[in-house]
Amino acid sequence: MSDTPNTPPAPNPAPRPNSGPPQPGGPRPGAKTFPRAGEGHRPPREEKPRFDGSAPPVLDRKDFSQSRPNKRMLDASIEAEMEAALAGLDVSRLEEQGSQKPAAKVPGGKKKGTIVSIHGNDVFVDVPGGRGQGLISLDQFDTKPAVGEVVEFSIERYDAANGLVLLTRQGSVQSVSDWSNISLNMIVLVKVTGMNKSKSGMTIEASGVKGFLPLSQLDLYRVESPEQFVGQMLKVQVVELDREERNLIVSRRAVQEREREEKREQLWATLEEGQTRIGVVRMIKPFGAFVDLDGADGLIPISELSWQRIGDPSEVVQLGQRVEVVVKRLDTATRRISLSLRQLLANPWDDFAKTCRPGSRVMGKVTRLEDFGAFVELSPGIEGLIHISELSTERVRRVRDVVTEGQQVEVQVMVVDAEKKRIGLSLKTIQAGEAAVAEAAGEAERQADATEAAARMANRSTNPNLRGGIGDGKPLFGDA
Repeated sequence: MSDTPNTPPAPNPAPRPNSGPPQPGGPRPGAKTFPRAGEGHRPPREEKPRFDGSAPPVLDRKDFSQSRPNKRMLDASIEAEMEAALAGLDVSRLEEQGSQKPAAKVPGGKKKGTIVSIHGNDVFVDVPGGRGQGLISLDQFDTKPAVGEVVEFSIERYDAANGLVLLTRQGSVQSVSDWSNISLNMIVLVKVTGMNKSKSGMTIEASGVKGFLPLSQLDLYRVESPEQFVGQMLKVQVVELDREERNLIVSRRAVQEREREEKREQLWATLEEGQTRIGVVRMIKPFGAFVDLDGADGLIPISELSWQRIGDPSEVVQLGQRVEVVVKRLDTATRRISLSLRQLLANPWDDFAKTCRPGSRVMGKVTRLEDFGAFVELSPGIEGLIHISELSTERVRRVRDVVTEGQQVEVQVMVVDAEKKRIGLSLKTIQAGEAAVAEAAGEAERQADATEAAARMANRSTNPNLRGGIGDGKPLFGDA
């Protein structure tokens, strides 16, 4: 007798019919089924539960609208967390630090700093604003600077590898090796290699990088012979750059204008009326000459070029000539400078006023005619006026009826005003004097003739045979 209970054997599943429409989820008729990789043998698909067409079970319903976050409560929560995180910190200090952007990361404009040390080819400068120290290459200085000297610079970039702020000195020359390290407005040193075919500019080269320098950008003033710059090294500024097209245009004039602007401020800080300065004649106009005072231009009016009257400034000065001038007048509002050249020359009025007195007669040349009279040059730089009323003893309708330009005349000095530099002359007085002299001479001649006639009558001899009167009563011819 066995202890194993008698359990009925499990019934075998009913075989799937081979005919009829396929059931949902079942295999296609005649299709083979294979197990997936790693799964081994799995029960045939027909053993999976199949959808019997009944309704799906009902899920538990939940109202999610009650769990939506409240914005006001969220803001308050965030503010509370921030207050807790910032507890014990100086917020004003953080705001101050946040307002000061690190200048080492963002290039800035012009700044000034003090040189704190020099090591080899590196110049360390104290950057203002609590940004620490910056580095400038010694090659950017024309002469070796000194510790404590104040320099003007701009922040170029931040060198993260070395932790340094790289600075660029204003107007300094930067090295160029290829197209990759050329940037707009950079100051570079180039060599002039020649002129282009159209004669419109110069070809330049810097470390194998070729470019173009237009004639209009070669100098501040017009250059008559640009060929003289061939072979020279010039400091220029990059004004146009296209790396893809290999197009590089530079300007020497831009560098000169920048340097001139710096010199202008220095010049106006020390310029005063009455000073004597050295300048170069840069431009000549009919009304005067412009002189470069190394930073600013001043005008010498044509009346201040010489004590003599001149027709054109080129009679006294020439382009490029170095001249010594006196600052006559300054206008700080319009930045205009009036200069004088004749104030450094001997004043001819000083000697003339001592030697020439009213009543003197002098020779002169008629220089110009006006409706009211004629101007006569008595000596270099000294002119007098013959008023139309003093031209002749007779009525004068036109000045040119009596004198002409370039004529040598003798005039009499009537008035001398050395303070106002005016001299009054007269031709009429001389003519009247000459007429009076001529009349007096004629009268004297007539008197002399009469006296001489009387003397001749008194000294003539008488004929004794001549008788006159009634006679002595004797017959004239024989006896009666």
